[in-house]
Amino acid sequence: MTDATDADGDRDEPTGRTVLVSRDGDLATLTLNRPDRANTLNEQLHDELRAGFLELANDDAVRAIILTANGRHFCGGADLRARRTRPPVNYYFGLDYDWVPKPVIAAINGAAMGGGCELALSCDFRFISSTAQIGLTEIRFGALPAGGGTARLPRIVGLANAKRLIYSGQPVDADEAFRIGLVDRVCEPDELLGEATRFAAELAVNAPYALRTAKTLLNQSLDLDLHHAMDLERKMIAKMATRDEMAAARAEASERMSTYANIFAKPDEDQA
Repeated sequence: MTDATDADGDRDEPTGRTVLVSRDGDLATLTLNRPDRANTLNEQLHDELRAGFLELANDDAVRAIILTANGRHFCGGADLRARRTRPPVNYYFGLDYDWVPKPVIAAINGAAMGGGCELALSCDFRFISSTAQIGLTEIRFGALPAGGGTARLPRIVGLANAKRLIYSGQPVDADEAFRIGLVDRVCEPDELLGEATRFAAELAVNAPYALRTAKTLLNQSLDLDLHHAMDLERKMIAKMATRDEMAAARAEASERMSTYANIFAKPDEDQA
């Protein structure tokens, strides 16, 4: 949370779309679009972001999604100056986009603080600009992460690192975020979106039903013991696709098999 609270909570808001949706083939991009407010979360942005994810989740042509932002910052957390028409718990909290049945890659182009960090945590992967910082800063304002931060962060970086970040409220730079596993890749600023797009394209070649099932299994297995996790695995894989869907996926994959041919090729006798 980066902004101070106005006494009356009645600050005028700029108009226009706060989340932009674009498509390029089987990839889609959601772009936070409040650069004049560091892309902080208000009611409109929260509602448009959820609507955008829902739209793309139900679009069979989209196989992977990139989440990024316009301006210098990714997301500065909750906009505490914004006019409110309903309790903040309805939109500042619960940044739970794990339900999106497709890979989601956060391209963190700038500061991701508080709720902005939690938004990135809800994505499957996090690519970050080398000049960006990220952290759960709520405790410095007398609050705690309420958008899934205390639940997701220790699962991603381990308990000790999560305690350090949450107790101190100090953000970390891109290199430290990578060192502790908070982000998957550090990119030069002008290469961030391109690298995220290329990675999304690599994922998008795989069968949608397989990606969807893998995401569900990986997320749900965290809360299960090994026996029940393996039981869930067997059940979900057994019914994850129809025969026609699997046949279509194999036909599509056959066109790419030359990519993997060398992996299984027998070595020449003179190289044995």
